[in-house]
Amino acid sequence: MSEDTRGRNDADHCFVCGTDNPLGLHIRFRLDGGLCVGEFTPGKWHAGFDGVTHGGILFSVLDDVMANWLFLQGARGFTAKCEIRYRQPLPVGTPIRAECVLKQRKSRLVVLESKLTRQDDGSLVASAEASFMVDDFGRIPA
Repeated sequence: MSEDTRGRNDADHCFVCGTDNPLGLHIRFRLDGGLCVGEFTPGKWHAGFDGVTHGGILFSVLDDVMANWLFLQGARGFTAKCEIRYRQPLPVGTPIRAECVLKQRKSRLVVLESKLTRQDDGSLVASAEASFMVDDFGRIPA
């Protein structure tokens, strides 16, 4: 069973998930078991060069699926450190799926892993691991 994202109205102008940002990506994230997931299809305005999706757009989606993993559980925090690995170029117009899972929690530090996969063949486009400093733990497992 999936949970919807509409519990947060303080992020309505977020570039990635904000519903009220006219320039944003408008990705709807949801919890599905232990995963936070969302889908996105980059358009030509998300290109860096030669019809390839800009790496900054991909990074933004990876970071935001991790932040939404926290937010959808009622937690509040911020990205402290993030490492990304690009695996293959993503042509604009290619739908992707973003996923995030908890890797570790230690005191105020939460380590999350995220990945972007192509929806057409399931291949890995990019992955990231990030540390988040959390102020309010909501329903995050200890």
